Amino acid sequence: MALFEDLVPRDFRRSLVGPLRRFFTCTFANSLGAGLTLSFWVVYLHNVRGFSITFATGLLAVSAIVGLAAGTLWGTLTDLLGPFRVMILGYAGSTGSLAAWAFIHTPWQAASVGLVLAALGGAGWGPAATMLTRMTSEEHRQRAFGFNFMLINLGIGFGTLVSALIVDLHHPVTFTILYLADAAVTLLTGLYFLGLRPYGQRVIEHHDDPEKAAEGWREVIADTRLVRYVIATLVLMIGGYGSQEAGLSLFLVNNVGVSAHVIGIIFFFNTTTIVLSQMWVLNRLERRSRSRIMALVGLFWFTFWMLAALALALPKFIAVASLCVGMVVFAIGETMLQPVAPAIVNDIAPEHLRGRYNAASGVTWGLAGTVSPLITALLFGQHLGNWWPASVGLFSLAGSALLLNLRRHLNAAEDGREVAT
Repeated sequence: MALFEDLVPRDFRRSLVGPLRRFFTCTFANSLGAGLTLSFWVVYLHNVRGFSITFATGLLAVSAIVGLAAGTLWGTLTDLLGPFRVMILGYAGSTGSLAAWAFIHTPWQAASVGLVLAALGGAGWGPAATMLTRMTSEEHRQRAFGFNFMLINLGIGFGTLVSALIVDLHHPVTFTILYLADAAVTLLTGLYFLGLRPYGQRVIEHHDDPEKAAEGWREVIADTRLVRYVIATLVLMIGGYGSQEAGLSLFLVNNVGVSAHVIGIIFFFNTTTIVLSQMWVLNRLERRSRSRIMALVGLFWFTFWMLAALALALPKFIAVASLCVGMVVFAIGETMLQPVAPAIVNDIAPEHLRGRYNAASGVTWGLAGTVSPLITALLFGQHLGNWWPASVGLFSLAGSALLLNLRRHLNAAEDGREVAT
């Protein structure tokens, strides 16, 4: 009981009722659906539908550009309409697009549906971060983001387990089933999310202030703290999530020589570690420099890529074990990153521009999703895939250096070293 009290303090547990509980339930359910298909983008397009690696990675890069461009629109709409309306639109559009993605057969179909999915991606994270910020107190904000991330990975973990049991590269219908299941879960989650309508409306107070009402993206871009954060996080993401999504499955299948079933197991180690360790890590992060924590994440991710590179020289069973250990290391870095990164953004963001600030933060995901596939295509296209892990690992280290520099531009409250008053 004492351990539970330490991991989940009573005052935080008291906040997990009513609308916040519904919000977290939607987070888990939506992540469960996403986990069914999360790691199979390139493998699905190349190994199942027969498109070239260049097309698959190129579409992933273009999709990231589209998502990046759409993100600014979603951020503006979040401030103008409120996060609830934006997220409902995202749920509805994603349901139809995922169902269509299950039946693509031509490059034109893949491109059109893939780009729609990419455009809708920004209708989720940014508005959700804005909504969660408004539903929690400043005291619990960092913990709420960490708890939300734990639920995301719990859902993804269950989803990857299901996909590992179902997916078969020799039977394309198994991928159709997975994407249709993702669409169904997205639809049901969107219907349940309708109950949160009163808690995701637009903030109207600033409309009575002509000066604030006139502010927009110009003021967001002029915030040098945010610009430095975006650049540092972008480099870190290229050495993390961006490259993991763009090429890890491809590297494991074509270079290390593991099966699609094993990929699901490897990713399960990642999500299980997050679920089991997130609350413990959260308590270790209190009153510590957020920028330094993010810099340490880069070191953890660099270690992961080195273990991935080492797997090339090991016997198959030991290589898989090495990759599972690497995923644990990567996951610990994630548990450190996800609570503090959005907390920095939302602590420097003024309320009437919060949607735009979160959208600007989301730019790092879009740009990393653009650059990482290009790096993957370049190295694999030149038959240098074995050098790919070490190459992207250098981005992790560079991101760490930039984040250490960011600390000098944040005050103690923004950096998490003290509670804002």
